[in-house]
Amino acid sequence: MLGKMARVLTGRYGVTVSFDASGPRVDRDRIVLPEFPPGAAGAADLDALTGQLDLLVARSKYSTISEIRALNPGATQQIAQAIEDRRVCERLFNDYPGARKFVGKLREQTAQTTHARWPTLAWRDKLIWFIDRALWDEAPDVTERTPALIATLGAVSELLQTVRASRSTLESVAGARALVARIRSLAAGDVNTMMFSADADEALDAEQVSGDPDGLDAASQEISDAASSDAASMAQAPSDASAEASEGDAPAPPMTFDIDMIDGRPRLSIPLTTEFDLITDLTGLGDAAAWRNLRALARAETAPLTARLERALKADEQTHWKRDQERGEIDRPALAKLVVSPGYRTPFRVKRTTEGRDAAVTLLIDRSGSMVGRKITLARLCAAALCDALMQLSFKCEVLGYSSVESPEMRAFYEQKLAEGVDLNRFNRRVERLDLQIYKRFGSNNPMGLSAIDCGHENPDGEALAWAAERLAAQRAGRRILMVLSDGYPATGDGHPVILRTDLRARIDQITRSGIELIGVGLLDDAVEKFYAHNIVVRKLDELPTMAFTVLSQLLLKRGTRR
Repeated sequence: MLGKMARVLTGRYGVTVSFDASGPRVDRDRIVLPEFPPGAAGAADLDALTGQLDLLVARSKYSTISEIRALNPGATQQIAQAIEDRRVCERLFNDYPGARKFVGKLREQTAQTTHARWPTLAWRDKLIWFIDRALWDEAPDVTERTPALIATLGAVSELLQTVRASRSTLESVAGARALVARIRSLAAGDVNTMMFSADADEALDAEQVSGDPDGLDAASQEISDAASSDAASMAQAPSDASAEASEGDAPAPPMTFDIDMIDGRPRLSIPLTTEFDLITDLTGLGDAAAWRNLRALARAETAPLTARLERALKADEQTHWKRDQERGEIDRPALAKLVVSPGYRTPFRVKRTTEGRDAAVTLLIDRSGSMVGRKITLARLCAAALCDALMQLSFKCEVLGYSSVESPEMRAFYEQKLAEGVDLNRFNRRVERLDLQIYKRFGSNNPMGLSAIDCGHENPDGEALAWAAERLAAQRAGRRILMVLSDGYPATGDGHPVILRTDLRARIDQITRSGIELIGVGLLDDAVEKFYAHNIVVRKLDELPTMAFTVLSQLLLKRGTRR
């Protein structure tokens, strides 16, 4: 059956099909498929096998295979084959539209296999798969979306658009060589790379692979070393002009990434536009039954802590007297003034109580894809526990969530500006819109929206923090406390990781100086320690509600931090 199919598709009578462990490959008049596993006779497996045949037929019919094979084995050859496969398959689909379904099944099977092997793959292989995905307009899953790979793809995005228009095998090979050259240049500092990490211990996860003639793994290691070196020099460099090197000193080597310091401060993460950002108010719109169940679980976790905080707050409330009043209760020490001063008219005093709970609290939740599963479940429970307790204790409180997601409208806007020749290098969020959600706003006593807390995609922490702080600052309160639940570093699909981190640090500094008290709560990740002065790291997820409540209680009882 496969042989007949191959002969029809190729239009050559002498073509044969065979199975071999060395497949898949195309010989002169023979198409070699990989060995078919015994018992793998499901419909999905047969469809994927047919897709493999379609792919090899497309190579045989529309590609100059010898030009691909003439390349040295390595990254260039693999990338060239990926570009060429995309080109020849499109030609096959034009002639035989039904082949698209089977090639799609093959790619689904390949994606599953790659996902299972992902932790053991070398950085080079991960990058080649990322490029392959981009050529087919396939979105990588959450596991694959590491900042280093996303950043690298962003650095070669223009070249990818060019190679997608390849019209021959020669153009596919030339495009692959250009891509490899661009990736090599990242290590040499010839381009404004997005592959840096602000912290030395967050370098690229490159692995050395022996016999790599294209040097991609070596390049990635050089980039990692350069990133660590730059991060160290940035941390040690003084911010004031008096600390600059004298003219007689040897010039420092150029940095591979310009953070664009403005008045000694790091560049902020600037979005191309905020027109498509979405704020959804879910206050009171959640499922009532789900909220009741969530509240019952939350109270089981924190009821004793709530009672203890209530007692501590009552003991913490201080009573003061305002004297020399025209009405109130008699102020005995002032009675003597009535004798010595006949015109004295204010021998009264009024009691004033300093409230220990004159505070507004915001809980901000990272809704990134990495929070999926147990993390977001516990974050939801934590939010319910804190919100319910704060409402019982008469504190103002608000619960917010944030993520970002690619927007077709914003991408179209970006491409329009790109076509107009606008310089877009100064923007750090070009195609993703903010997805901000309000689960329980200030002034509302209906927290049912907390039952709707769920995951999104990416996490631009700095912008979300600024949004939450602005809402909190508008509240009339003696103290303002902002607690952030996060499980890692800030990240977006098209954002520079260094700028995202310097942006977060700059915004934290600005918010802290405004008088808002910040707490960073890390979920199985210590990234919060590198950004928030007041932080905790939760190593066991089951302890999240209790630990978060304990830290917040200590802060509420601590008068010394009031501004």
